[in-house]
Amino acid sequence: MKAGLWVQMALRLGDQDGRPGVVVRKGDPDAGGVLLLLRGREGVSVLMQVRAADGAPAWMRSTGRVPVDQQAADAYVARQVRFDPDLWVLEFEAPDLLPPFAAKIID
Repeated sequence: MKAGLWVQMALRLGDQDGRPGVVVRKGDPDAGGVLLLLRGREGVSVLMQVRAADGAPAWMRSTGRVPVDQQAADAYVARQVRFDPDLWVLEFEAPDLLPPFAAKIID
């Protein structure tokens, strides 16, 4: 699935789930990767789109299990954008630090 379509679907699911989301950074509409910022009560959790060992889509908690502050999240995003200028960055309100869609999360 093209990245731009996937982003639209994720934002729609977020709205339906009461977890509004925004595009913080637009990436390549066809082949860009996706990074999620999940804003909770204790801070921000950053999830990176990856492939699990079996090849299935998954999400890795890039900043660890413990939420980080905005400055740490911003620094992580900046590093990733340097490696992948086609990267999409989405942010969702997520009190439980989980995405608004079904996702396999790798810690």
